[in-house]
Amino acid sequence: MKTLQQQLGNYGLYHRSRRNVITHFFGIPLIIFAVLCLLARIQLPFAEYIISGADIFVLASVIYYLTLSMSLGLIMAAILILMTIAAVPVASLSLNSWLIMSIGTFVFGWVLQFIGHYYEGKKPAFVDDLIGLIIGPLFVLVEALFLLGLYQELEQQISDIAGPTKP
Repeated sequence: MKTLQQQLGNYGLYHRSRRNVITHFFGIPLIIFAVLCLLARIQLPFAEYIISGADIFVLASVIYYLTLSMSLGLIMAAILILMTIAAVPVASLSLNSWLIMSIGTFVFGWVLQFIGHYYEGKKPAFVDDLIGLIIGPLFVLVEALFLLGLYQELEQQISDIAGPTKP
């Protein structure tokens, strides 16, 4: 398995334009929220509990993130849990409202992504490596943390692999 630095550095190769990164700050959370809204409607009995498809998605994602970085995995866990809590009311809407809101949010998120890649002049990372679909949310998190002056060593490691960010 590739390291955190390798994963983020490879993803970063497709995301050097500041405008592209900005569209990802909005597009990726919208896509993840929409997926959670869609999956939250799937209810599975497990012992005395009911778990949702969103719960399974979050658990699998967080386990993967924790294997890459304990601290970033815990931050992602908190974010994904909060997003799942916010997705539950959407999942409880009428069928039409749930689908319109979830699919509309999903499509809008992807439109933002493709606008960003237009500015970048490169295709999305997942086209060459599907792991980009799970790394994208982590990339957005670390880019936000970099803006706060955190994880500077990781920022340098990503820049060493992907090159400098362009305006």
